[in-house]
Amino acid sequence: MKRKFITNLGFLLFLNLLVKPFWIFGIDRTVQNIANPGEYGFYFTVLNFTFLFNILLDFGITNFNNKNIAQNNQLLNKHFSGITLLRFVLAAIYFVVIFIVASIIGYDGRHLYFLAFLGFNQFLVSFILYLRSNISGLLLFRIDSAISVLDRLLMILFCSILLWGNITTEPFRIIWFVYAQTLAYLVTAFVAMLIVIKKAAFKRLQWNASFFIMIIKQSFPFALLVLLMSFYNRIDSVMLERLLPKGVGTTQVDIYAKAYRLLDAVNMIAYLFAVLLIPIFSRLIKDKLPVEGMVKLSFTIIFTISMIIATCSSFFSDQIMTLLYIGQIQEAQKVFVFLIIGFIPISATYIFGTLLTANGNLKALNIMALTGMVLNISLNYFLIPSLMAVGSAYASLTTQFITAIIQVAIAQHIFKFTMNWKYIFALLFFALGVIALNLISYSIHWDWRIGLIIAGLASVIWAFVLNLLSVGGFIRLLKNE
Repeated sequence: MKRKFITNLGFLLFLNLLVKPFWIFGIDRTVQNIANPGEYGFYFTVLNFTFLFNILLDFGITNFNNKNIAQNNQLLNKHFSGITLLRFVLAAIYFVVIFIVASIIGYDGRHLYFLAFLGFNQFLVSFILYLRSNISGLLLFRIDSAISVLDRLLMILFCSILLWGNITTEPFRIIWFVYAQTLAYLVTAFVAMLIVIKKAAFKRLQWNASFFIMIIKQSFPFALLVLLMSFYNRIDSVMLERLLPKGVGTTQVDIYAKAYRLLDAVNMIAYLFAVLLIPIFSRLIKDKLPVEGMVKLSFTIIFTISMIIATCSSFFSDQIMTLLYIGQIQEAQKVFVFLIIGFIPISATYIFGTLLTANGNLKALNIMALTGMVLNISLNYFLIPSLMAVGSAYASLTTQFITAIIQVAIAQHIFKFTMNWKYIFALLFFALGVIALNLISYSIHWDWRIGLIIAGLASVIWAFVLNLLSVGGFIRLLKNE
């Protein structure tokens, strides 16, 4: 399993690092820079609003299905038809709810027009993730990896034509960006559907009310978890726009989006760990095999990566913001520092939260997520009026650290991991060393790009010196199952 995890993680990272950074920094960033002031903030707010009710599209079925298919491959043929039809029913409920809530909070006609397309995009994304959960549940990680970047490849193609293809004399409109995403998701969903239909020996959709009730009952704890986590991860920009005066709110969301884009980019790395780990953890737990080795391996890698990225980005935050954006640099830099430090606890969540999900500890996770949601909304409510986007960043960082600590504590309590003090002190020394290396590099008067690269490389070497990473260990993993 360790060999499968390392080889497929490498392949998945390669594909995603090849495609998604260009999407985020080449396309998404360009759209924000050329859009009229506040336009991207408007789009970003409506987008995050659609995320809040995403659970109605999925109801925890994707996580439940990934775990279930990994442990019982034969259920794919039995469940696929019924779950597919159920998802269309849930989509109808989702659209009714988001438009009712949008009307209640005062969204106008333009908000609702964007909401229709972005809501449809969320349905497509959710459906693609469900289809991929079947593919990864069968441990077909390479096929899943290819599907994971297909939508972004298509978006890059479509948006590049709109941005630089000179096919229109009109200034770029933010709604075109939304249309391009819709088309890319449609094509990706079609391709993924064909693959799963072939594996599932699918014939036709079947209405089965008792099956729907059974699936909803079993997936409800997953649904509640996703709902609560969506609120404390995505409500920041919605509250910024709603709590601040008109115009000020969308401008602050613009600033927040500039900082959040980099967190979103690196978050991709941690998310890929979870994609691979949930079927692997599920299989190990079902077969009553020890998970401690896999937890330590995955956490060591992701902690090393997140610590280096967060620290280097924090020290050189002003230069990075200046390189990427036009205007509002100082405001975005302050927000960015707090958000990117949050990448460290977020990474831990992707390991320990995934482990607890695979083990079925949904009650504990839901209590944790409820705590996070209440804390995040409360902090945003009190901090946004005075600190605006920076206040949201404070709220996010605090929430992420507290919820990560809770998940680690729950996992330790349930799995009774060995307290390896040598390993814990190695992690601590590594973190202190990375901070010191960045402080030294930042203090030397050379080109900041050189300083950033040297600090990053020195930090990687420091990880090898402390034996957190080992070339020999990776080679042994690749040679052995």
